[in-house]
Amino acid sequence: MIKRSLYYLSKMYEEQLSNGEDYSQLNRTICINILNFKYLRSEKFHTAYRFKELETHEELTDVMEVHFIEIPKLPKNSDAKDMLVAWTEFLIDPESEAVRRLEMSIEEIREAKDESEYDNLSASAYLRAKEDYLMGINFSRVLTLRYGPAMSNYLGTKFTVLSVGRVMTCVLGMVVRREREIRSFVKTPFYRVIGTFDAVAKDGRALPLVAEWKAVEGSRYFGTPCLYKDNGFKEEERARELIAYLKEGEPLTAAVVSKEKKKETKNPPLLYNLAELQNDCSKMFKISPDEALKVVQELYEKKMVTYPRTDARVLSTAVAKEIRKNISGLSGYSPMSAFVQEILQGSSWQNLAKTRYVNDKQITDHYAIVPTGQGLGSLRQLTPLQEKVYQVICRRFLSIFYPPAVYQKYTLELERKKEHFFAGFKVLSEPGYLKVADVNLAKKPGVEETFEDQKEENPDKNNTESPKVDRTELLQVLADLKKNDILTVANLRVKEGETSPPKRYTSGSMILAMENAGQLIEDEELRAQIKGSGIGTSATRAEILKKLVSIQYLSLNGKTQVITPSLLGEMVYDVVDHSIRQLLNPELTASWEKGLTYVAEGFITSGEYMEKLERFVAGRTVNVIRLNNQYDLRGLFDAAAVFYKQKRRTDQ
Repeated sequence: MIKRSLYYLSKMYEEQLSNGEDYSQLNRTICINILNFKYLRSEKFHTAYRFKELETHEELTDVMEVHFIEIPKLPKNSDAKDMLVAWTEFLIDPESEAVRRLEMSIEEIREAKDESEYDNLSASAYLRAKEDYLMGINFSRVLTLRYGPAMSNYLGTKFTVLSVGRVMTCVLGMVVRREREIRSFVKTPFYRVIGTFDAVAKDGRALPLVAEWKAVEGSRYFGTPCLYKDNGFKEEERARELIAYLKEGEPLTAAVVSKEKKKETKNPPLLYNLAELQNDCSKMFKISPDEALKVVQELYEKKMVTYPRTDARVLSTAVAKEIRKNISGLSGYSPMSAFVQEILQGSSWQNLAKTRYVNDKQITDHYAIVPTGQGLGSLRQLTPLQEKVYQVICRRFLSIFYPPAVYQKYTLELERKKEHFFAGFKVLSEPGYLKVADVNLAKKPGVEETFEDQKEENPDKNNTESPKVDRTELLQVLADLKKNDILTVANLRVKEGETSPPKRYTSGSMILAMENAGQLIEDEELRAQIKGSGIGTSATRAEILKKLVSIQYLSLNGKTQVITPSLLGEMVYDVVDHSIRQLLNPELTASWEKGLTYVAEGFITSGEYMEKLERFVAGRTVNVIRLNNQYDLRGLFDAAAVFYKQKRRTDQ
């Protein structure tokens, strides 16, 4: 017992440092042994040991300490006010009279639960594992036996093994459906009329403002079938007809019909959970979710960030009370040191517990990913990618202590010959948290374009942007404009656009889609069931995606992180769609999650759940055995193979 304790104590002490780190980084380490039997010669129920000189008993250091708590040695007349005594009494018998008395004065004891309180939760977790196993092993085998030969014959392979599962097949379904939506999408062209209008700056120069025509009541085109929505035409001829009409008559001017001014504030985003971090890493650094997880796990093992496998985006109240340690610890990290000083000079960090970034109810197992403020001695050993990911986490964390970003927004409505043009201007007036948040580290060092701003730029490729002008000058001109002011029409032009198909998933957006898969469910009750948990878990989503790529159901572009199905993946999709269709939809996960919740809450027993599960698996398996449609699927295989013929010829 003693040697084992010293072994683990030494191991914990030694693991605090990486190669090259200074010994001053070592923290005090304590080993506590709780025994339900008598072990030491001492009669005290609690004994503690440190390094001391043998004769003088002078203490050498307190950095290592071993404690023994021997429950049978607790005296009956012990001081119940002592917290160690109180908890020992609880361990002896949670239902004893002594514990009941303690509950009246000690909140922690009052809120403590007996081990049996977690039986239902344990049963629910065990059933989840059984569920995944039973569905995976039975459905994979029956589909392989029924459809494997036909697929092998089509692909020209020796054999084909189908691998399906409750979560992985659902993800496959999401990717294949998106790909087929893109293929079937028919682009629709449209034509917009864009006007450039000259306002007058303070020095008399013309300042160009760009606005877009829209058909409003009173327009000669209002409600006509030639329109595409209300801001474009189906045919270019009509757009040019409008321009010709507007150019008729002098002077070529437009009047300001209305001007609206308002402030828009944007709060710092919530902290990172694993899915959000993986998504941002995919966007910024073009790395896969499993690679992002590997990097943040390495940072965690170096004690630089908190536990990474979390779905929470907030902190706990307990962490909020000690948050100064996390902040001040970053003062030694040069990219963040100026921000740290600025934060500590203010008071926002002291009021963190009252903000939306702290919520105990939104935390299940672990709080959000934040820097610990420790382990900075490992900075020299970090790879460039590790350092970038660490900085992203630090920036997101520190940003919550800054005020919101403030934008000045103006909307203008201009009129010429009863035709109306609209323009919107959004200028950042107070950067707030954007000073620190989300610097796009994918760019070369020294270029500090905020990732937030980058996401805001040109969200719609068909939107028209104003010519580059000085922000201060633009705000001044917009502020001075009044109703009925006259602007010169400098230019009118046609801008062609077209509707866009849905975007393919990237590795990062797929992780987020898995987390938010409940949004795809129409049934409100089922949708609520997986809200906040989605399909898979934070710890498994990246691995599921990696597996689908490794078994060649999906393809992942390493440079863009775009995900597409393979021919084999589409064939598996068609097989499942015509045999066990439920596996492709998040409704299946939601319905079983609902059942697991009922088990955890004690509404149904484990036996009842298993009975339904076994009936479901057996029923679907028998249905597949009865099917004889394997050769009927060839038409579907042919339809998918058309999109892979070129690739197959290249491979040969």
